[in-house]
Amino acid sequence: MVLRVSAGRMVGRDDELGRLLTLLDDAEAGRSVAALVSGDAGVGKSRLVAEASQLAEGRGFTVLSGQCAELGDSVPYLPLADALRGAAQSTGVRDALSSRPALRQLLPEGGEAPAIDSDRSGLARQQMFGGVLGLLAELAAAAPVLLVLEDLHWADGSTRDLVTFLSRMLHRERVALIGTYRTDDLHRRHPLRPVVAELKRLPSVISVDLAPLGPSALAEHLMAVAAPGRIEATELNDIVTRAEGNAYYAEELLAALLMGDPVETNVLPAGLATLLLSRVEQLSDATQQVLRAAAVAGRKADDELVRATSGLQAAEYDGAVREAVTHQLLVPAGPEGYVFRHALLREAVYADLLPGERTRLHATMSSLLSEEQRLAVPGTAAELAQHCLASHDIPGSFAASVRAGQEAERLGAPAEAHRHYDQALALWERVAEPEKTAGLARGKLGLLSATNAADSGDIEHAVHLLRRLRQVLAMQASQTGRDAPDANLVSRIGERLAFYLMLMDDHKAFIEAAEVAQATVEATPAEPPTWQYARAIATYANTLVGQDDYTLARELAQRGLGAARAAGAPWVQADALVTLGFLSNREGRNDEAIELLTEAHKQAREAKVLGVELRAAYHLARAHLERGDLVTGGTIAYEGTKRANQTGLGLAPYGLDVQHLHFQCHFADGKWDHAQEIADGFPVRVTSAAEAYLSSMALFIDVARDNPAVAERRAWIEPFWMSHGFDGFIARGLLAEHALWQGDTEQALAEAQAAIDLANEPPWGYNPSTIRPAAIALSARADRAVQARAAGDDDTASAELAAAADLLQIAREGAAFVKRPKFILGPEGRGWLARAEAEYRRASGDNDPQAWQAVLDEFGPVYGYEIARTQWRLAEALAEAGRRDEAAQQWRQAAQTADRLSARPLRSALDHLARRARIGTVPDEGRDGAVFASLTSREREVLRLIAAGRSNREIASVLFIAPKTASVHVSNILGKLGAASRTEAAAIAHREGLTSQPSGR
Repeated sequence: MVLRVSAGRMVGRDDELGRLLTLLDDAEAGRSVAALVSGDAGVGKSRLVAEASQLAEGRGFTVLSGQCAELGDSVPYLPLADALRGAAQSTGVRDALSSRPALRQLLPEGGEAPAIDSDRSGLARQQMFGGVLGLLAELAAAAPVLLVLEDLHWADGSTRDLVTFLSRMLHRERVALIGTYRTDDLHRRHPLRPVVAELKRLPSVISVDLAPLGPSALAEHLMAVAAPGRIEATELNDIVTRAEGNAYYAEELLAALLMGDPVETNVLPAGLATLLLSRVEQLSDATQQVLRAAAVAGRKADDELVRATSGLQAAEYDGAVREAVTHQLLVPAGPEGYVFRHALLREAVYADLLPGERTRLHATMSSLLSEEQRLAVPGTAAELAQHCLASHDIPGSFAASVRAGQEAERLGAPAEAHRHYDQALALWERVAEPEKTAGLARGKLGLLSATNAADSGDIEHAVHLLRRLRQVLAMQASQTGRDAPDANLVSRIGERLAFYLMLMDDHKAFIEAAEVAQATVEATPAEPPTWQYARAIATYANTLVGQDDYTLARELAQRGLGAARAAGAPWVQADALVTLGFLSNREGRNDEAIELLTEAHKQAREAKVLGVELRAAYHLARAHLERGDLVTGGTIAYEGTKRANQTGLGLAPYGLDVQHLHFQCHFADGKWDHAQEIADGFPVRVTSAAEAYLSSMALFIDVARDNPAVAERRAWIEPFWMSHGFDGFIARGLLAEHALWQGDTEQALAEAQAAIDLANEPPWGYNPSTIRPAAIALSARADRAVQARAAGDDDTASAELAAAADLLQIAREGAAFVKRPKFILGPEGRGWLARAEAEYRRASGDNDPQAWQAVLDEFGPVYGYEIARTQWRLAEALAEAGRRDEAAQQWRQAAQTADRLSARPLRSALDHLARRARIGTVPDEGRDGAVFASLTSREREVLRLIAAGRSNREIASVLFIAPKTASVHVSNILGKLGAASRTEAAAIAHREGLTSQPSGR
């Protein structure tokens, strides 16, 4: 009896299907979303996702669907490759793949693979991720996309990271992502467990947990599956009771019953393997042999491989396969293979194999997979390594592991490459001629393992491996009394160790990095010229930059440049030029720096070394930005950002940095709508230090425009303030500005002080970045001093002035930059320093217009927002000095800029100044009620201040009038309102809704 498994509609999953259909609605509307579908094995995850996929296709979606397999942990990007292979015949998908060589490598026909070079490694993974992101975006431009990745509990590390990456980076693309996984397989240390926890934090990710089907739904499902009249009510009830809501288990019980197999009533779900095998045992011997071969091959089995492994003749094999498909044990999957209807079935058949039988089948599979034609297909080498190991073929597993590592490295899967290389290292001693078999020395294999560990993010493990390698090679050299046989290999190991130590952000590690780099240079032969020697020198120079030894660093960088030229290594040459340009910039020779960095950028581009190219682009754009050339700096940053995104390196080192520089240029030059568009692309609900850094950058415009995102960004950034690799300096400084705009001077001072503390670098003290938060804190102190002085509280005013003097000293120390005496402050730094000086004058009671004019002069004409903020303060100072016409002129210019930029807090502060000083024009706020009809506009301002509890002296200070004039206004107000006292007048103002205006800063 054959079950009609696919017959009828899906039952019992209306709510879950509805949630997935809502997901599709969101994707169609341009909101990228993801769903994690979880449940026990056999509960119906695949059936639910298949239904959603079918409905998506009917709605015009491009559906890409791939599955993980038990070998998936060793085969990088297996479900993605499966999805692309299945859809590659589509014209749209094929065209999108044609422009992305990294993704084409996943297809059977492969693509152009870059040569493995450990000096340039680490970027293939980002390129792969970026390629997938670009592919989905391109496809989504034509039609909404549904990407389905099943059985993620078997996913490799790179696939897990890819799912996380896509879930975070997809925002407005018409893309829906559905992933499935078994909850019963997720033990406490399962690698998917933390990934699921992280993804569930994202607002774009929903969780669909499949509980067992209810009795009624399961009964309805079974009645639809069975032929009419073939099952009695008592039998149906018995199956429903015993299946405990598991649809697959219920179907197997039903199949056994309808096939006449006596199924004892005491069989429980724990005995599912026995039940599954009872169905297999009903089939012919040939069919059972096919199923055993298919079980060894994996859940998805290649037809030709299974036939050859089964040992059957073609006709007998075809008949056996037909029988397995007819009985719903195998299901055709594509033109060349089959899958088990359920993974549990494959597991049961595989577990039933006898030890010798399993070994022989794996050996046969190994023999077939070792053919060069098959090994050309991505993922085959990893499968071969597993089959060889299972068949006790140690040399074969060793060779295949090396090849699988190389393949994973080309595909941008460093975690899998590291695992394969480590496997080969573990087998090294058990192979007769390992170096000949692998085609490389043990030290080289160890270096590859370490560099890929680092590229996958495990810097500490890479450092451990390289330290051990270096010690072993040194020990071998001392025992033999001869130098190491491969001096270049020893040099590469030392150079990489020094490089990774620099990345650990630890003082002791920095010291060790310099020591290792120096020893490596001294031990590496200078002749004949080699790129390894040049790279060792360049890295040594970089370690000294980190220790601020610029003189020796420059000397070494120049040596490295000469060595790179002699060795014909343009990528190392470009890297040395970047270091020299960086040093020139730090020493105040910016024109020289720009010249060197321009040449470095050109050489890196020509040499096609993306990492160095982006590093050069970042430092070059920054050099232009520091001298106020926003147009050139913005252009270079934009080109760098575009290049990074095109190559999938948007979140790689320096790819991230050129993005924020691109934003900074447009924020500074006043193109705020474009800057806002860029900032909106920076994630809000961040899950990594890199994302928190970008989100902090977005606060520049979100604070300046008082966007609602400020509070949400803070909530997500705050947990990273104390994390490794993220200090929160930018966020704290900008949040200080936000608090100041809100009139909360206490919070502003706390945030600014936190930023200042982070910029303090003992024993050197403060650096130029300290100037801005110090100036913001000075503004808060000045506000408090002015208020205290107006209230006649001279003690508080003196205390605030003393605190302001300390802040001014910090700003001056930051500008002096003792650590780098040759450093020259750029126009933005000079503008902020002048603002700190002017704020101190304001705190002292001498709000000199000339001090604010000096701020304008230092900023120059480029920094539009800072110019407008300064004009606001200049207008205030001019009004206090009685120069009302000049004040009005500055006010109008600032108001025009604030309106053009939609800088709402600044515009609010300008409106408040206009009311106080009676300059400029203020938007009509509407009538305050008939009770105030007799009051003049000035009297309404005075009444607002009375309601705020201000004294006559304070009112006079705020409104730039004499105390006697303020007293006259108060008397007139009391008379017009018929109020007996100031208290009664204040009560009337509150009752009628006339409240004091915020004093935004």
